[in-house]
Amino acid sequence: MSLSRICAAGVALALAACTPVAEPADPAISSPAVETQVQPFVIAANPLAAQAGMEVLDRGGNAADAALAVQSMLSLVEPQSSGMGGGAFLNYYDAATGEVIIYDGRETAPAQASRTMFLDNAGQPLGFREAVISGRATGVPGVVAALAMLHEEHGALAWDGLFEAAIATAEEGFVISPRLGRFLSIDFAQLSQPDAAAYFARPDGTRMQAGDVLRNPDYAEFLRRLSAHGTSALYEGSTAAQIVQRTRAAPLGGSMTMADLANYRPVRRQPVCNGWREYRVCAPPPPSSGAAMLELLALLERTDIAERGPDDPQAWYLFAEASRLAYADRDAYFGDGDFVDVPVAGLLDPAYLDARAALIGPLAAENVPAGQPAGANLFMEDLTREPAGTSHFIVRDRHGNVLSITTTVESIFGSGRMVDGFFLNNQLTDFSFNPLQENGDEAPNAVAPGKRPRSSMVPLILLDAEGNFAGAIGSAGGNSIPAYVGKTLVAAVDWGLPMQAALAQPNLVARGNRIGGEVGDFDPAIVEGLAERGIDLLPGQGEDSGVHGVLIREGGRVDGGYDPRREGVVLVGEP
Repeated sequence: MSLSRICAAGVALALAACTPVAEPADPAISSPAVETQVQPFVIAANPLAAQAGMEVLDRGGNAADAALAVQSMLSLVEPQSSGMGGGAFLNYYDAATGEVIIYDGRETAPAQASRTMFLDNAGQPLGFREAVISGRATGVPGVVAALAMLHEEHGALAWDGLFEAAIATAEEGFVISPRLGRFLSIDFAQLSQPDAAAYFARPDGTRMQAGDVLRNPDYAEFLRRLSAHGTSALYEGSTAAQIVQRTRAAPLGGSMTMADLANYRPVRRQPVCNGWREYRVCAPPPPSSGAAMLELLALLERTDIAERGPDDPQAWYLFAEASRLAYADRDAYFGDGDFVDVPVAGLLDPAYLDARAALIGPLAAENVPAGQPAGANLFMEDLTREPAGTSHFIVRDRHGNVLSITTTVESIFGSGRMVDGFFLNNQLTDFSFNPLQENGDEAPNAVAPGKRPRSSMVPLILLDAEGNFAGAIGSAGGNSIPAYVGKTLVAAVDWGLPMQAALAQPNLVARGNRIGGEVGDFDPAIVEGLAERGIDLLPGQGEDSGVHGVLIREGGRVDGGYDPRREGVVLVGEP
């Protein structure tokens, strides 16, 4: 494979970029004139996955082709985060038309799912640790179907040539990386499950560690069938039958059927777009939290955060209070937009945003309730718990097409149950366990048959004033994702930091009355300044962020990077 370079931490990218011309009014309706060749790149959380994607691009493939190679490899080498048994949101920029398209590959609840499926016999919510390893936790997987839809509409190479790198790696084995090894050393409930325990067991019965070689012949065989037969290899036949069997097994067996798998369909959606600074930012609509992400950016734009910088505690204070406002609205109103009315337009109405931003005072608010945007019902309390087991990657091909995709199996190692060498998601635990609010109204994120659970995933595409591609970003991290992405955009755009330096800025997550972050990475003066403003910064918790981002800088220079908290890499090819 011919690569111009492999970027290391702290190094920004400088690439030549195309300059398509598009109608500025609506990214979904445009007719740009496109240069035929630009430098391609792949940004992913694992070097083997990025390399698999770049190999496809070097063979003449495009972003839709490379995405399948990247995802199939991530399922093998980063199984704690995403995989073929999970779901995803795909945000795709079509360079030939200037169109931004969302492919919703979020998992769905089975047709026999019950609104009370996460309540015990006494009508109380199940314990979270109990729920995540249950058969009820798994939704119908969506990532394979969504990638197949993308490939059918935009792919250049034949489907059956896109899984070769993952097949070879599964057969030959790969060295367990330090990050995967770190997760294998933690007492996650999933790792005690029979499938996961057997998969990661050494011959002497001890659990594998970083540096051990892990082989997965079952996964190689599954990928061969997927390559030969398409999505039917997952949604029909023996693999589907095994998924049904594993999800119906105790403890707390689920209700998934072969019909649920055969009937799964990804959804092609219009993005939600809004102006921010010099950009038009496009995100997936509900059940994604994309509109809440746009609300956060709009609230920050109504402050003077851009006139400050990373060494100013007031800047971090403004970020924290704006985050609390956006999260309060997200938590109150968001669910599957095909089932509930999410007040997206009301949340992004300038007058509503002005009123919300005016609530940011000199000291932290004691409590931050949801607002009442136009079109909203009043919901009292968020009843959703959302763990983190996710990955984000970005691909640009030589024609300028770009894919920004966030992909997940939900918790670390999903449910801990496996089929054909890949983990099954536990995505349905993203629903509210209790379907009713205290006032008796149904929660917007309550379980319903065929419904998609709320997601914090927000893969973004940024356009410039003419509708040209201007950047892409997204992250892992459960309900912290909007905060991780927001921090990075503020640092890269408002504070003018190179993308790699922006990614390295410490994380701060302010949701409700708990404001946490990487306390030890902040200057003590920042922590002290936040305390003076009423914010006691607490140590963060959960999976590390996994932000990958790229911006087109002045003169067409592309500035990209990967989250130094993971094992990411940026690979750049020749035009």
